[in-house]
Amino acid sequence: MSENKIPEESGTTPPPSHGPDTVRPAPKAEAPTKIKVDMPLDGSEPEPMRPAARMPKLPTPAELDAAPDHEPEVFVESSPTTMLQIRPPQEEVEKRLAAREAAANTKPVLPRVFQVLLAVFYPVVLLVLAIRLVTTSVFLWVEYHRPGFPADSFGFTTDDRTTYGSYTIDYLLNFAGPRYLGDLVNDKKNPLFLAREVAHMADVKSVITMAFLLGLVLAIAMTVFIVHLSKRTPGGVRRGLFAGSIATLVLIIALGVVAVLGWEAFFTEFHRIFFANGTWTFYTDDTLIRLFPSQFWMDSGIFIGGFVLVVSSLTLAFTWPTRDRRQAVAKAKRPGRRSATV
Repeated sequence: MSENKIPEESGTTPPPSHGPDTVRPAPKAEAPTKIKVDMPLDGSEPEPMRPAARMPKLPTPAELDAAPDHEPEVFVESSPTTMLQIRPPQEEVEKRLAAREAAANTKPVLPRVFQVLLAVFYPVVLLVLAIRLVTTSVFLWVEYHRPGFPADSFGFTTDDRTTYGSYTIDYLLNFAGPRYLGDLVNDKKNPLFLAREVAHMADVKSVITMAFLLGLVLAIAMTVFIVHLSKRTPGGVRRGLFAGSIATLVLIIALGVVAVLGWEAFFTEFHRIFFANGTWTFYTDDTLIRLFPSQFWMDSGIFIGGFVLVVSSLTLAFTWPTRDRRQAVAKAKRPGRRSATV
């Protein structure tokens, strides 16, 4: 049989055969990779890059394990603050810590001084306040009208005593001179007070004025101390008033015992302290004795002692360091807390 051959078309490449004896064509050589090289600025020919002859040798795991662990030293440039990073010796550190702790535990001196002054000024201010209450027309009226007050054996009525005694009290508190009393006359147009009586009342006015001024100054100082201690020292006001009340109680009880054991001697020594001898003794028919007999001064002393005793006792009770007050002070001293404890 004749084989029918299909004529090959010109320009047509037969498909490759995959038989065992077929030889595959060699792959085409790739074009070399072109590397762009920047042109030098001077216009010369650029130097072509050459491939590395061999790759760098990497360390083996064994060499990595044998390498030291410490980091390479780094050079640090010295600076003016280099010495600040050096830790001082341990002994110096301990000294600084001890000094810091001592400074933290040391209490300020000024609050302590204020507490002491508060305790010292308290009895003086309280005593001056009691004297001021006695030198009033109200106390005079109550004294003249109380049952059992001795009547004047020379003719002064209760109304006369109240009127003339009020002039005397007013003179002690105003800014008038001795004429305020020296020009007074009785119903017979005679001088109400003798010259030596007026001179003694002028001395009394000087003493009373100094006492009131002292009490006012100390009261202002106590107010300043109280404001400072209430803001800076929790419990400082309470401790100062507590100590002052104790001192006041001791003082007033001691004076009361002395006065009870010998009132005449106590009254005489009191006048000798503030007045010159011979300027404060009068006759029984003198106006000052008729207005202010011995019973009046005894009642005034009892009122002053009782007032000071009651007020100081109340102060002692309200400032007594109870457990709750101590805990309140301790809580107020904690950091970050503001205290209203006085």
